[in-house]
Amino acid sequence: MIFAIIIGMALVTMIPRVIPAFIVDKLQFKEWVNRWLNAIPFAALGALIFPGILNVKPDQPYIGLLGGAVAVVLAYLGLNVIVAVLGAIVTVFLFTM
Repeated sequence: MIFAIIIGMALVTMIPRVIPAFIVDKLQFKEWVNRWLNAIPFAALGALIFPGILNVKPDQPYIGLLGGAVAVVLAYLGLNVIVAVLGAIVTVFLFTM
């Protein structure tokens, strides 16, 4: 019985996530929609990390701001989100040593 519940919960969770992936592949968006969709990961990144930027080192808030600035510059250059995050991490690491 528990196995059936686990399978049922997996299907109920998976179906709403898989169906849009098949539908979106067949759609053609306008250029401005594609630009807007490409900006979403960086907007989410900014919303997630900004509160922590000022708390990296409470007595030296410029270190967090410098790491955030590096992430913004890397994102502006069009690099991958992971590269922007790693650049900010390395910058903060180097300045806290």
